[in-house]
Amino acid sequence: MKILIVEDEPALNKSMADYLSSQQYLCESVNNFKDALEKIELYQYDCIVLDLMLPGGNGLQLLEALKKANKTDGVIIISAKNELDDKIKGISLGADDYLTKPFHLSELSVRIAAIIRRKNLQGSNQLIFEEIGIDVQARTVSINKTPIVLTRKEYELLLYFIINKNRVLSKNTIAEHLWGDDMDMADNYDFIYAHIKNLRKKLLAAGAGDYIQSVYGMGYKFALR
Repeated sequence: MKILIVEDEPALNKSMADYLSSQQYLCESVNNFKDALEKIELYQYDCIVLDLMLPGGNGLQLLEALKKANKTDGVIIISAKNELDDKIKGISLGADDYLTKPFHLSELSVRIAAIIRRKNLQGSNQLIFEEIGIDVQARTVSINKTPIVLTRKEYELLLYFIINKNRVLSKNTIAEHLWGDDMDMADNYDFIYAHIKNLRKKLLAAGAGDYIQSVYGMGYKFALR
């Protein structure tokens, strides 16, 4: 799951990124309005942690940009202000939650998880596709109720596929979701082929159907054949 942190205070930005990374989230961080706007225009995130007061602009303007672009990224507003007007305006612009500074990082993590469950999993910790079951809280996968062992990237790839089942996902979209900014260091998509090949092999060996389909010239789709 991919998180964007928009916070101009360096120490808080780093502490959130470090903590959420330890919770197995892929984190990207920016500290000003311009960079945040570029990120949300180019990419999609499972959740955005958004400060209201930013150099060069206001977090509410970023919410307006998300709404205008019909994006569905989850958003948690964080602000030193505890003003009702800001909270009401943020929620009306599409924010999912509001957290007032100072806050415990564990509380932030819990709220992010709740938003992701609500948006992607209809509020459940269990995600089911045919004989494949995923417990997103325990981060475990089973085939016909028998656990299988996946690497972290294989798990994230399977989860991303199932959440986006029946949709064609480009190689670039998959790479950006799984590796974030680090995808730019790759010269080609061989690393995607390798992860998909390994994931498919493990699923088939455990008795799952062959649901990963290659769509020529476009990418991959996870669906019944």
